[in-house]
Amino acid sequence: MSTDSGVTGEGIPVAAVDADPSASQKTYYSITEVSQMLDVRPHVLRYWESQFPMLRPKKGRSGSRMYRDREIELITRIKVLLYDKGFTIKGARRRVRLEHRKEIEERQLALGIDNPWAEGLGQLREELLQILRALRS
Repeated sequence: MSTDSGVTGEGIPVAAVDADPSASQKTYYSITEVSQMLDVRPHVLRYWESQFPMLRPKKGRSGSRMYRDREIELITRIKVLLYDKGFTIKGARRRVRLEHRKEIEERQLALGIDNPWAEGLGQLREELLQILRALRS
């Protein structure tokens, strides 16, 4: 169930490749292909890479960008935030980062995993406090 904005009812971007079943069989897409799919100029895609640290397509031996479906979904989300919803680059970056964290937390909850660092960090903190106490005495 998608709307005209390219976002599902839950606010999740609809991948541009979903519209073209033959395109979804590829693993990687060139910057030209992605540019045409999403109607975003290549220089804009390169600029967004510099502004959104989570957008890092692989590069081939020749240095050409190779976008996967997940990068295309992220670009679609960025485009919706910037062009349709009027976010600034900074605001869109914050929103995408927040959504990414939320997604990770939901995945961990679904798998029954608490914060994987919490236990280790708690133990490390206790050890450091013991060392501090020993140094002070």
